[in-house]
Parts: sequence; C-alpha cells; structure tokens
Amino acid sequence: MARVVADKIYKLGLAWLFCGAAILAAPSASARGEIPGDVSQQASIALSELPRQGRETYALIHQGGPFPYEKDGVVFGNRERQLPGKVRGYYREYTVKTPGARTRGAQRIVCGGQPRTPDVCYYTNDHYASFRRIVQ
Repeated sequence: MARVVADKIYKLGLAWLFCGAAILAAPSASARGEIPGDVSQQASIALSELPRQGRETYALIHQGGPFPYEKDGVVFGNRERQLPGKVRGYYREYTVKTPGARTRGAQRIVCGGQPRTPDVCYYTNDHYASFRRIVQ
C-alpha cells in the first residue's frame, strides 16, 4: 500500500515538474515581439479624422498655447502603460474639449517629446483606456 501511494506521489510530482517547465519554456511577450505599452500594433487616426476640438487642441500644442485648461501641458505619467515606456516627463497631456461637458471630459491628446515639436502624439476618447497614434 505504501509503495502505491509513493508511486502516485512520484508521478504527481513529475507532472507538476513538467507543467512548470512548460510554463518557463513558453516564449515571453517580448520574445513574441509584443512590448507592453506598444501601440504600434494598435489603430492610428488621421489628424483630419479627429473631432474639430481635437484638431484645435493639436494646433495649439504646436503653437505652444495658450491652453484653455490649467492642467494642459502637465506631465502624463503613463501609469496605465498604454503607451511605449519612456522616461518620466517625456509625455504631456492636453484636454480636447468635449461639447456639452461640464468637466474636462474624457478626450485627451498625449504627446511625447518637446512640447512645441513633439515626436509623436496620441488621441484617446476614453480617458486613457485606449490610444490611437495621430498621423498626418
């Protein structure tokens, strides 16, 4: 009886060992070319497709303001990690006015790089849950 129990425990241990090895051997996200926060695989949006208020905000960004909201131009922390990882201070956020909203609303443009000449800008209409890269 003890031998049967020991044999079952041995086989169960081997099964767990093989499962662990299979998990460790599986390719990681980076090995598959999936970089956390990499929006390169996500949709883009043409500047002309942005709502009028988004195009106006985009123009203000490139003019250096003045911006209608006090928080426009503040550092965007990318805590949701939806955007490519960069050093703190790389991204800045700007409000896209939402018609009829009593608050700043959910639309933003987040740009990376120098404030007046950003390297890249992203549009979100769902308060950072998703982003689309703005293309000309």
